[in-house]
Amino acid sequence: MSSSTGGPATAAAEADPFDAGAGGILRQPKAVWATAGASVVAFMGIGLVDPILPSIAKGLQATPSQVSLLFTSYFLITAVAMLVTGFVSSRIGGRKTLLLGLALVVVFAGLAGTSDSVGQLVGFRAGWGLGNALFVSTALAVIVGAAAGGSAAAILLYESALGLGMACGPLVGALLGDASWRYPFFGTAFLMAVGFLCITAFLKEQPRPARKTSLLDPIKALGHAGLASAAVSAFFYNYTFFTVLAFTPFVLNMTPYKSGAVFFAWGVLLAVFSVVVAPRMQQRFGSLKVLGGSLVLLATDVLVLGYGDHTTAVVCTMLSGAFIGVNNTVYTELALGVSAAPRPVASAGYNFVRWFAAAAAPYLAPKIEEWSDIHVPFVVAAVTAVAGAVVVVVRRKALTHEAEELQPRHATEDGVTAFAN
Repeated sequence: MSSSTGGPATAAAEADPFDAGAGGILRQPKAVWATAGASVVAFMGIGLVDPILPSIAKGLQATPSQVSLLFTSYFLITAVAMLVTGFVSSRIGGRKTLLLGLALVVVFAGLAGTSDSVGQLVGFRAGWGLGNALFVSTALAVIVGAAAGGSAAAILLYESALGLGMACGPLVGALLGDASWRYPFFGTAFLMAVGFLCITAFLKEQPRPARKTSLLDPIKALGHAGLASAAVSAFFYNYTFFTVLAFTPFVLNMTPYKSGAVFFAWGVLLAVFSVVVAPRMQQRFGSLKVLGGSLVLLATDVLVLGYGDHTTAVVCTMLSGAFIGVNNTVYTELALGVSAAPRPVASAGYNFVRWFAAAAAPYLAPKIEEWSDIHVPFVVAAVTAVAGAVVVVVRRKALTHEAEELQPRHATEDGVTAFAN
């Protein structure tokens, strides 16, 4: 993955006086900021329902396992839709794909707020997941293609949007959800409508790839040993990640405000460690060592979370954001850089695999509790995090072989290393 500023990024910089000579993460074209801003809202939608899960269960007279389907339907559709995103964007263009995804989120988030049953809410979240998949997968490619400063700055900007969205989602969910569990859904629809207008105003159509992507291209890309290894490891990691995100609110059993504050702190740590800490750790220790160590620490953290008292559970929930932030950055860079597949295709194949775990964890964690006790879901989550680390260790050659020629991967102008093996 080159950090060259040539191509679309240079053209974008020349087109916008703000970006003349730009090289740092903060000096980007308006189109990049519009896309990143909409990405913040898109990622807010993931954690938005966290503080209000107990309120939704109470309001719709549903069990935790039924309410957890809000995550399962969302990510199951997101996973399958990853096979479609490249097919669509390579035919209608990145801008139209972003707008289509945003429009679907606006419609289905608004409809979710009108739900009268868990079944309706789960169905509308599925439609929301389709829109989010079209938007999020395309947004990364658009930001990488249009950003000034090369791929390193673009990835850090994308991860910043992810971290900020994950941090703000629970807070917005708590503030709006304190009045009614319906309001966060209406709020998301409104914010995404604003994002739609910003994309319409500032983002010009991106150059389409010379070759149209087929529905099977992401699956074929997974034939690369390095990308397949990254996807399998991320699958295990995502199970742990979404056990924390979707199951912990029921364990903490706090008011929306208190739960929102806990997950806001979690999101802040996620953002800081993703954008600031992870690149520096990678520069010093190497990506695979950082990833393996972070996964083991995450496993330890969730195990203590499951067996500790309430205060310990709160602290460990917040602390998990730090490990998740590190993991997110390294996994994203591995997925985009370990194979020769075009970035959108590699990203689609990688996400197709890992999002299935995000769909499974919210459903299985409360079921496991019903079959055993409240501690066991966290034991399972700890085991899957360790399994992700084992894959990294066992498949380290596959994760580095194809990327060796890309070394050294130097940082942006401000000295932050995007990724180093």
